[in-house]
Amino acid sequence: MKMSTKGRYAVMAMIDIATHSDGAPVSLAEIAERQDISQEYLEQLFGKLRKHKLVESARGPGGGYRLATPMGEIPVARIIAAVDEELQFTRCGGDAVEGCVKGERCNAHDLWSSLGRQMMYFLSSISLEDVVEKRNLALAATIKQTKDRHPEGAPQ
Repeated sequence: MKMSTKGRYAVMAMIDIATHSDGAPVSLAEIAERQDISQEYLEQLFGKLRKHKLVESARGPGGGYRLATPMGEIPVARIIAAVDEELQFTRCGGDAVEGCVKGERCNAHDLWSSLGRQMMYFLSSISLEDVVEKRNLALAATIKQTKDRHPEGAPQ
């Protein structure tokens, strides 16, 4: 699995805001200090997070960033996607053949590609609020996946 610091740091920063905001803006300097992330790097990430309407900014003294929507409505996958992060499990890009062995799909391609889809499904089923409230994320994802597959509530 390949995930750069962009996705990890964006999620960490969003958790920080959700934890320390109480509706008031949180400065990037505070986030940088608490999370041990460069403020300059956070500025780049927050430009993208703001563009994707995940955070809103407040200028002036006491300014900073706050969540643009309730944390229960922000899936972790959306945060990662907002900073142009791609989770890559195959040597080639997604379901493409280019980059695989000798111009053909490698023999484990479908396995790794399926794992990538499951990982994104998992991250889509976990909200920022789930993480902040330290809910059992694996259990929550399993319950949601079961409900999605069997909307009537009874497994078949």
